[in-house]
Amino acid sequence: MIQFYKRTLKTREKYIDTLAKLYEYATTAHSKRQYNQYFDTKEGGYTYSSFKQQCDALSKVLTQYGLGAGEKIAIYSGSNTNWSVAFFSIVSFGRIAIPILPESSANEVSNIINHSGTTALFVSKKLMGKVSEEVMAKMTLVIDIETFEIIKEDEEKFTCDGKSSIPTPDDIATIIYTSGTTGSAKGVVLSHRNLASNVITAYHSCPRGRRDRWLSILPMAHTLEMTLSMLYPFFCGATVYYLQKPPVPALLLKAMKIVKPTTMLTVPLIIEKIYKGSVVPTIKKSRTLTWMDKHAHVLMCRIIGMKLKSTFGGHISFFGIGGAKLDSEVEDFLLKAKFPYAIGYGLTETSPLLGYSMHGWRAVGSLGYAVYNVSLKLNDVNPETGEGEIVAKGPNVMLGYYKDPQRTKSVFTEDGWFRTNDLAVQDAKGRFYIKGRKNNMILGASGENIYPEEIESVINTVEGVTESIVVERNGHLVALVQPCEGFVDWDKESEDKLYEKLDSWKSKILSKVNKNVNKTSQVSSVEVMKEPFEKTATHKIRRFKYKESAPTVEEDRKDTEN
Repeated sequence: MIQFYKRTLKTREKYIDTLAKLYEYATTAHSKRQYNQYFDTKEGGYTYSSFKQQCDALSKVLTQYGLGAGEKIAIYSGSNTNWSVAFFSIVSFGRIAIPILPESSANEVSNIINHSGTTALFVSKKLMGKVSEEVMAKMTLVIDIETFEIIKEDEEKFTCDGKSSIPTPDDIATIIYTSGTTGSAKGVVLSHRNLASNVITAYHSCPRGRRDRWLSILPMAHTLEMTLSMLYPFFCGATVYYLQKPPVPALLLKAMKIVKPTTMLTVPLIIEKIYKGSVVPTIKKSRTLTWMDKHAHVLMCRIIGMKLKSTFGGHISFFGIGGAKLDSEVEDFLLKAKFPYAIGYGLTETSPLLGYSMHGWRAVGSLGYAVYNVSLKLNDVNPETGEGEIVAKGPNVMLGYYKDPQRTKSVFTEDGWFRTNDLAVQDAKGRFYIKGRKNNMILGASGENIYPEEIESVINTVEGVTESIVVERNGHLVALVQPCEGFVDWDKESEDKLYEKLDSWKSKILSKVNKNVNKTSQVSSVEVMKEPFEKTATHKIRRFKYKESAPTVEEDRKDTEN
């Protein structure tokens, strides 16, 4: 029986080499099951069977307007049950999907649509205002993603001559535009093989099945959520639940109580906020937990961990964290608490999964090992430090950057390995530990490598700090810090009292950091941010925005004094 099951799995994996085959397989094998729905209502959701009917019907509409195979169709909306319908009505029939992050500005939307050559658009009413008249005028078809009603059509192109086709593994499935943290937008071209293979990889890394329940809280336009919380549960026959509003803590707690998810994906910032905003204050308010923190720390973590798991619905068995490096203090707590977290490592360019750390091989700060069917190694290793750039090979690695052969060439080695731009070391067990981004690295006065991420991990352990970045200005390292919510009362405290409190806090940060980093990584000054850092979809800070200057309290202070 076991051998038959294994052969069945191998046959399925061999068969599903395109998203079209994934579509046919899932909607047939799981036809009667519920694929997606909102957490608080059964309206607006789909069974696998009704999902197929809706996708097929939408594909016919696209065909009627001449939008056949190879046409690029954008999806500009927040996450909802219809997002995946729009996506599969595009890719399953040979068209190319252009997902646009809901946070994108009107200018970014125009640039993406113009650069990609998009000819049709699925859009939500909420985001319609960001679509310019010039863009609308170019569209053959614009569809309301919430109702699938036609908002705008080019009647001259209603010719019924669009021809869909069965895509091959190396055909383009999607082009995902990302500005990353450098400010330079890239159109990442992912094939059907790239995405289908990463779904298989996810199954081998963390097997899920029909009984699993996903709670989706990240933007579906990002590769992390698209692959692991849309395509992967589709493969498994699982059910995905969506929120209809932004995942603020109160709504998230309500959703987890109702859904009782077994599987969630998130970015570090969310779990870090839970730890600093709930776990740490709970310990400080309790005399018993404060005592245990000093004398029975691991036991205290276990007790809080059980409570945390209950808060997440009591059934969570996989809590995936990816998109950025997790704060080491938070990870240490999760590890000791025996909370079922896992670290995922990857990039949009790799569909995205490359490495993972879970179960018994987890170690604080480590991304773990390469995932199934992917190879990782360190390139150009420094013999003194053991540091090298992580490079990757596998069927999940992108075809290239759209209309940018030079940039494409620059991210591959001569023998075909993809350069991740992440500098790392390996321990005796072969686990990878990222030191920092290659393009974030600061060259010290004596030629030494300074990794701002390592300094930031120390800063973020100081009480009151929620986030930070370290930048170089005039040969000195400057720390920009964002206070936790409620740590500073900007409105009620007098100006003198406010600056006195901030000066004391900055001194505390400087003291702790410079005691815990080496001489070359010493921070010269600390600046306090009044507003949250500008971030990417996965909550990475856009560092390039803050290299020269930033809207800090210090700038306000100078203006007042002048």
